[in-house]
Amino acid sequence: MRRVTNDGWFARYSLLGIMFAFIGLFLVFPVCVVLIEALHAGWGFYLSTLQSIHSWTAIRLTLLVALAVVPLNTLFGICAAWSVTHFQFRGKAVLISLIEIPLWVSPVIGGLVFALIFGRQGWLGPWLETHQTQILFAYPGIVLATAFVTFPFVARGLIPLMQSQGSAEEEAALTLGANGWQLFWRVTFPKIKWGVLYGMILCNARAMGEFGAVSVVAGNIEDRTNTMPLQIEQDYLNFGLPQAFSLASLLLLLAVITLIIKVVLEWYRLAPNIVRANPGKTIL
Repeated sequence: MRRVTNDGWFARYSLLGIMFAFIGLFLVFPVCVVLIEALHAGWGFYLSTLQSIHSWTAIRLTLLVALAVVPLNTLFGICAAWSVTHFQFRGKAVLISLIEIPLWVSPVIGGLVFALIFGRQGWLGPWLETHQTQILFAYPGIVLATAFVTFPFVARGLIPLMQSQGSAEEEAALTLGANGWQLFWRVTFPKIKWGVLYGMILCNARAMGEFGAVSVVAGNIEDRTNTMPLQIEQDYLNFGLPQAFSLASLLLLLAVITLIIKVVLEWYRLAPNIVRANPGKTIL
């Protein structure tokens, strides 16, 4: 039987050429353009742009939103994965499909939903106005919109992982007298900790870069509700190209840091298996 790796050189290099062409066109080239334009006026101008009140407020708000959204979605993801994999109930398939809805619909729809609920003319708008509580065009609305877009990531990564591991160890721990907290922290969590970390990394990356849903509920109030993506758009539309590219390069840097963390975590997860498979070799 002919192996796939023994295909002719033409097919091999054609596929590799298509792959590298797409990577270069849609990834490397745009990244280089952003970096070149951001540093076009020199390091001094670049640093002064990032230290401006508009940029600093957007950076601070973006980090605060991610700081609120990631723990919430992590808690939800663990609870959802535990419920789906350890309990039998009607509508389980429907529940899994509902969890994945934000992946299939436009983020703008999520923002519009919150606008219809919490807006001045929305279902809860008059009640919120009476109690002097503001959700839209404020920090709570941005957190809600970002949480809606990002909440599937942790659950979607944990559900197949916990299904593949089974529940034999949990059942054994229960027979030995473990309570609920002991069962989770000493048996379940050590097996799923890498999946939790991966989900948190993906959730954080999406939270910092979310634009569609946040643009609906934030209102583009400068120095108040503009996250980094919104501030980049506002600078670009106001012909502040150096400011827009400088802030975009910082967002790109945060994405690279996130990717590096993911690679390091994968290395730590795979390192013990590599050592067991190659006991005589040293991993650098």
